[in-house]
Amino acid sequence: MAIGDIIVGIDIGSSKISLVVGEVNNFNQIEVICNTSKKSSGIQKGKIVDETLLAESISNAVKDAEKEMSMKINSAYITIPGKYVTIIQNSVTRGAKDKYSGISSRDVQNALMQAKDIDIPEGKQIIDIVTNDFVLEDGKRVEDPIGAFSSTFILNAQIILADKEYIRVITSIFRKVDIDIDGMVPITLAEKNLVLDESEQKDYIMLLDIGAENTDIGVFDGDKFLYTNAIPIGGDNITKDIELVLNISHEEAEKLKRQYGLALKSYIDNDTEVVLNTAKDGNKIVRSSNIVEIIEARIEQIFELVNKDITNEGIKQKLNNVVLTGQGITNISKSDIVGKITFNIPVKMATGKTAGLIKPCYATAYALVRYIASRPFAKTVSSSLDINSSQNFLQNLLEKVKDFFYS
Repeated sequence: MAIGDIIVGIDIGSSKISLVVGEVNNFNQIEVICNTSKKSSGIQKGKIVDETLLAESISNAVKDAEKEMSMKINSAYITIPGKYVTIIQNSVTRGAKDKYSGISSRDVQNALMQAKDIDIPEGKQIIDIVTNDFVLEDGKRVEDPIGAFSSTFILNAQIILADKEYIRVITSIFRKVDIDIDGMVPITLAEKNLVLDESEQKDYIMLLDIGAENTDIGVFDGDKFLYTNAIPIGGDNITKDIELVLNISHEEAEKLKRQYGLALKSYIDNDTEVVLNTAKDGNKIVRSSNIVEIIEARIEQIFELVNKDITNEGIKQKLNNVVLTGQGITNISKSDIVGKITFNIPVKMATGKTAGLIKPCYATAYALVRYIASRPFAKTVSSSLDINSSQNFLQNLLEKVKDFFYS
């Protein structure tokens, strides 16, 4: 990590824009300087449908953060949905310039530049290179080869590509709010080290982030990022199903989803009567099992679509575990059991210790900041900020941390 760097991370979701500003302290940990979350407009099912509305949502989040910090934000890192991302595995062999001095940082940087030299598919653009490991001439695998005495080494890396059209649109939107984009990171790649526990980070695993209108897929084999995609269905679809089937208001449907958040009808202990307050067809009473049936059907569909996607990609048979995260799923009990039935492999809710301490609305933006701060072989990862006043913007840090983390 680059001590002293201040990183701005913005997670662009269908339902909310979340922004976290963090500083890398002397203990290589992230101190949260500022966090804010605003309602998102202009995105539907993971697609940008109104650039002006989305720009306004981002601007509102940025202005809140700037006011809180007494600083102006000039640049930020942002998340990118998996549907716009392609991953290419690449290995390059490089010689050390001076084998008697050990592999240098310049040798590694040259290898990274060499790894970029690939045939880029039409309509795609490189947004990142993720190092997996390095193989020294004696066959030893290391995460950081700098200083190792080896005349040659192999870099194994993932080249992250994004759709040019999406990059063009999102760059145009950020220009409207006068923010430069420092970099784009796939959602599940940013979340991996925050959401997964230590053993899961070494496994062949799928991370599913089920949000409001999108389900992001990330498949990892240890440190190797293998696959990502997104399915345009999420927790809001469950609410809309309840609203439509029971013919009630959206607000009451959301309340019932939270109150009876269960993914399997067979786990109902007491099938009680539920009085509907906004029913439009005169049917004022249903049973709790009716609500759970609606939830169960949509959860099953989400998992079935994901299962079809990873099966078609030929990666399902290699998976050992599935981990669920995201505000669209975490409050729906027994979702992991539905997932296990669908995928026929172990499924669990995320139990990463750090993730459990963070308010869900900030989790992905915070994960993004952590990911950028931990990037290897980078001298600086700081975003660009201007101090607007002489006020010590860290003086209220403890209060901000209390607001960010659960007490």
